[in-house]
Amino acid sequence: MAIGYKMSIRDNLISVREHIPAGVTLVNVSKFHSTDAIMQAYEAGERDFGESRVQELVTKYETLPKDIRWHFIGHLQTNKVRQIVPFVHLIQSVDSLHLMQTIEAEAARINRIIDVLLEVHVAKEQTKSGLTYDELTQLLSCRHQMQHVHICGIMGMATLTDDETEIRRCFNTIRQFSNLMDPLPIISMGMSDDYLLAIEEGSNMVRVGSAIFGTRNQSK
Repeated sequence: MAIGYKMSIRDNLISVREHIPAGVTLVNVSKFHSTDAIMQAYEAGERDFGESRVQELVTKYETLPKDIRWHFIGHLQTNKVRQIVPFVHLIQSVDSLHLMQTIEAEAARINRIIDVLLEVHVAKEQTKSGLTYDELTQLLSCRHQMQHVHICGIMGMATLTDDETEIRRCFNTIRQFSNLMDPLPIISMGMSDDYLLAIEEGSNMVRVGSAIFGTRNQSK
């Protein structure tokens, strides 16, 4: 499960990276963390960072080095798509046809192709967002209509539980959903508490926050 946290961000990264094999992308989940904390990870060699709030992401993009690859990993409102389309590296949380069509329109407006992941729902918590199997199939059937949206894979979260069997069930289901896509899609699953299990179950992209940056301050 999760690796024990150390004192510094650099040390935490060394610990996390020791357990991530080649071919698996580490996204440093920097939401609610300061630009100083992000720069510590950046100076340790990290370039992929994940944010879940549009305004926070825009502010950090304007402040931090431009070679950072920004991943949007939270629920994305259609009226905020325009703000991140010019620079976002990957939108990991497309959970409706309407959102995908909005991204297509905004990307076409600036003549940019946007990479996205389709977020699927496999966890037992109904509060988590994401597509069902049938909804995923529907979105995939529409992808050829999109000239400025490139569907690269899927993203999902496991049930919040200590039951390893249930966590593995979730990850296995996400991986099975990925079989609907082209060979070797991005499979983004696994966070600080379960990324080791996710990698064992086929994840090739993990989203790790607290194991790198420590506890988030969500009051900001």
